[in-house]
Amino acid sequence: MRDWLSHRVRSSPGALALVAAPTGREWTYAELDAAVDRTAGQLAALGVTADDHVGVLMETRPAFVRLVFACQRLGATLVPLNARLAPSELMAQRATADLIALVCEAETEPDALTTAETVPVVSVDKPQSPQVAWLPDEPVEDVTLAEWDTDDTMALMFTSGTTGTPKAVRLTPGNFYAAATASAFRLGLDEADAWLDPLSMYHMGGLSVPLRATLYGTTTVLTNGFEAERVFEALHEYEPTGVSLVPTMLRRLLQQGDLPDSLRFALVGGAPTPRGLAADAVDRGVPIHVSYGMTEATSQITTATPPEVDEDNGTVGRPLFGVDVTIVDDDGDPVADGESGRIVVDGPTVTPGYYENPEANADAFTDYGFVTGDVGYFEDGRLSVLNRRSDRIVSGGENVEPGEVVSVLRRHDGVADAAVVGIADPEWGERVAALVVPAEGREPTREELRAHCDANLAGFKRPRTIAFADSVPRTASGTVDRTAVRESLARAADL
Repeated sequence: MRDWLSHRVRSSPGALALVAAPTGREWTYAELDAAVDRTAGQLAALGVTADDHVGVLMETRPAFVRLVFACQRLGATLVPLNARLAPSELMAQRATADLIALVCEAETEPDALTTAETVPVVSVDKPQSPQVAWLPDEPVEDVTLAEWDTDDTMALMFTSGTTGTPKAVRLTPGNFYAAATASAFRLGLDEADAWLDPLSMYHMGGLSVPLRATLYGTTTVLTNGFEAERVFEALHEYEPTGVSLVPTMLRRLLQQGDLPDSLRFALVGGAPTPRGLAADAVDRGVPIHVSYGMTEATSQITTATPPEVDEDNGTVGRPLFGVDVTIVDDDGDPVADGESGRIVVDGPTVTPGYYENPEANADAFTDYGFVTGDVGYFEDGRLSVLNRRSDRIVSGGENVEPGEVVSVLRRHDGVADAAVVGIADPEWGERVAALVVPAEGREPTREELRAHCDANLAGFKRPRTIAFADSVPRTASGTVDRTAVRESLARAADL
């Protein structure tokens, strides 16, 4: 198969492919195809050929989209690099990925030069340094469309990588195609769809949107990053039918006002979605689809529909079509419904493995598929994710899943939100501690909450320490900031 844009332009050349919200500029698929052909020819003039690894260090913008499809056109592997990492972190990723060239923009040029060392650096903007080539200055060579097999490596995308050795996830055309198909089955598809993308394209959620839109023949609207007021305005100006968000983005958009009625889906993932936030979105008519996914599974694994989210049971929904999810115990054996264990995922969306990392691959794959590192359980066919396995609390030799305790606390009508962590204890090793946000107008006592937990949890899971706060500290992506939670607990009077 050739690059997807070359197929799409034959099917619907006049359809609207891309909109740059900050400027209002638009590209039909025919216009985008011509721009990509030029970019591919410029990369070829730099010496990029099939199977080469091309790094991209920039934030979301139309030039990034052109590079995605230009690499496909040449048969080269796209390597998006996180533009927010420190140079030392980028250097480690660059070395892991075996780059032959690094493409940057004006804002990332200094880091690109520091990171690249012997790798040629080229910018899509006018360079400031003589060491950097300007892509528009390059001659345009004729390009022969590359042919892709479904199991070729189309992209290398890095997991967190901020500690330890960074891992590059191999993703194939087959992975992306299966993920796009499964997502369309769950979210629905209309030829008039327009998907607004405020996410960074060096993350899977941001990269998925223009790739899927090209397969579907629909429109991508780029906002060049997230700033709540600007994205809110773009939602109302362009009236897209879909949007991808992380929970923090959804919260900030709701603070701006009501979202447009044009939305058919708001896909929310990348971090756990707090129940209070989901309930607020539902109450305000947002068609929220709470999703659980990861880079190794090419984004979505499960996605809850609005009626499932409306039930307020914390589920992340059922597995997407073709995706198998198994809950296993510490010995790797499947557990019964309702029992918690490690989440393992398999199917055509799952990576064939990490790039040149046999040790990581040996640890990551079992008879049931890829081990996600998360803990959860199934109930009535729907998945609930409790926490990362690394967040598990071991108290007196017993395993405690923080997410299970949080779920019980949130069922108390005096609790709006909660976070649970383990803190060091000389007798038990760790003790269960909870930071609780009271519901509006309520003042639950510690004794009341402990009694509630005693009625719904094994005794060793009951929080021994409870502190109250106005909110649960969270990171920018919406995950619980466990360090800040522990600091809040350390200030509690009963510690």
